[in-house]
Amino acid sequence: MALVLATVNPGEPEIFASLQGEGPSIGRPSVFVRLSRCNLACRWCDTAYTWRFEGDNRPHRDEIAFERQTNQVSLDEAEVAARIGSHAVDRLVITGGEPLLQAPALERMLRELKHLRPGLHVEVETNGTVPVPASFAPLVDQWNVSPKLSHSGNPADLALPPERLGKWPEIPEAYFKFVIAEPADCDEVSALAERHGIDPARLFVMPEGTDSETLRARSKWLAEEALRRGWRFTDRLHIHLYGDTRGT
Repeated sequence: MALVLATVNPGEPEIFASLQGEGPSIGRPSVFVRLSRCNLACRWCDTAYTWRFEGDNRPHRDEIAFERQTNQVSLDEAEVAARIGSHAVDRLVITGGEPLLQAPALERMLRELKHLRPGLHVEVETNGTVPVPASFAPLVDQWNVSPKLSHSGNPADLALPPERLGKWPEIPEAYFKFVIAEPADCDEVSALAERHGIDPARLFVMPEGTDSETLRARSKWLAEEALRRGWRFTDRLHIHLYGDTRGT
């Protein structure tokens, strides 16, 4: 059985050690595994190579279609676990794409990994639209849920299904991270938080951007909005350190 991963270079799976760049674990040494495929298509997505393959005409600001064969690689679940376990850090971040599209294979990989690295802290980054299998949930220590607002370009019925979004606040291990491009986006976040009962202590807002100049400009007003509304603010540390590059 195999997982489908994104690549750093053709044939090389995107499994790497770095500092977590966003959210509640920002700055923590972590090993990352980036899975391929996504059920959404954000116009500003900075990992479009995980889903916008040739023949996919969903809108994206860069209008680049990636060749599937060089940007995807299938790897045996045990091999993925072994590669993750070889890194001497105690935190795993599973990202994408949308990881929960591969939940059964991911669950088998995590069970293998728990034998190799007992006590490893597991974070899963998700857009919040895919249900979590009951057998999968106990393997995860932290959920980083990033619902996509209207500026992402996704239809609301796909990106913000209330039957899914409404369940995440009930999970104590779930944190929410909203990508913000314009001040008006904050009003959309407020409405969603009120509708679904999202605790402000678990709500992060993050500027959209793939370069330091854009992030700093948006951070100036977004930090003030977070302070005024009682939310938490997160930067994109990896962009400042490494730029918009794979494997960082």
